[in-house]
Amino acid sequence: MRSTARHWVELGEKIYAYRRDVLTDQERNELGSSVETVKRLLKEKADAGRLKLATEALEEVLRHHGGKFYPRSVIQEYVEFFVVAAIVLLGLRAYYFQPFKIPTNSMWPTYYGMTPEIYPSGESSPNAVEKAARFVLLGATHYEVTAPKSGKVYLPVIEGSGGYCYYQPVKGRKWLILPNPLREYTLMIDGDTYVKIRVPEDFDFASLIRDTYGLSRTQYLEMARQPRFRAGGFVWVELPKEAVKGQPILNFDLLTGDQLVVDRVSYHFIRPKVGEGFVFRTGNIEQLSADRGDQYYIKRLAGVPGDTLEIREPTLYRNGSPITGADAFDANAKRKSPYTGYVHAQAFASRFLGKGDKVEVPPHRYFALGDNSSNSLDSRFWGFVPYKDVIGRPLFIYYPFSRRFGPAK
Repeated sequence: MRSTARHWVELGEKIYAYRRDVLTDQERNELGSSVETVKRLLKEKADAGRLKLATEALEEVLRHHGGKFYPRSVIQEYVEFFVVAAIVLLGLRAYYFQPFKIPTNSMWPTYYGMTPEIYPSGESSPNAVEKAARFVLLGATHYEVTAPKSGKVYLPVIEGSGGYCYYQPVKGRKWLILPNPLREYTLMIDGDTYVKIRVPEDFDFASLIRDTYGLSRTQYLEMARQPRFRAGGFVWVELPKEAVKGQPILNFDLLTGDQLVVDRVSYHFIRPKVGEGFVFRTGNIEQLSADRGDQYYIKRLAGVPGDTLEIREPTLYRNGSPITGADAFDANAKRKSPYTGYVHAQAFASRFLGKGDKVEVPPHRYFALGDNSSNSLDSRFWGFVPYKDVIGRPLFIYYPFSRRFGPAK
């Protein structure tokens, strides 16, 4: 009863504060007196019976003088609840904890981006119930491309790009409303028949081809350097397995990237440390903002102002010594599976850390590298991260419900 009485006192004081300028002297006195009576009984620790009578009297006064604050409809209660909840959530997101989804595999295997799970040849696709369960638990979306005829399968590759597949950008929709950029890839069968597939913009289509056809990265790159013919500004590469009419050429689930909670508070008081995974904005990184606008990226901090960095494959050196501060640094240096080691940036696109190069990190800047060095677009290509654009550090992987669920590394 005392808890209920305190609730009525709070409501009475709220109404008094909001409506005292529009109430008459008699109404103000009646409201104030009723509130003070309940407060006095609470202070005296009166019995439940006396409190019940006093709160009922206060409720009657509030019913007459409460205006829009009391009595309230159910709709008003729900609207206020959801508005306040939205304000609180937006505040928490802006200043304290922000959800973040990893789109690419540049930090693999520490964090996963969108990853294909291949269904082997002859294995049936999941049924509707399995698709629904995998979507809920793993964020999996099923894709299947069936061969309209039998014959050799060809993949278009951009010449001199290191195996990047040719694609057409197309516009898509997420939840039928939000813009969702997609990429449309084309495969050719028997030299004259084409099949197409649309996947999210950040998905690594080359990794899907490698996994589907059982190719290592080295084998894939070697294949890309030996095209069968050229047409349309790119080269056509023959894939190692032929298509069979009516059977899938591609059959896979696309699993969503890890979704993290990012701590936005810590870096206001302490600076990021070498070895930490950290999230930053790209709006002030010229090459990234020109290509993709202002986005959030996650990489591992490899260098702070004054550091000198160098790659001697597979080891990253900081100030003349093998870098320390994270398990991923050691795993890459030892090429401990599945880590593949740090590699020099490709000469045609790199700005820093090519073969024999050293880089010194300037003031108020950071150098960011991906754990998946051979497949990471990082500071080797687009330069330094401004200190002011660092957002925070990953705390917790909350989705999907895989073995990686839990505290972030």
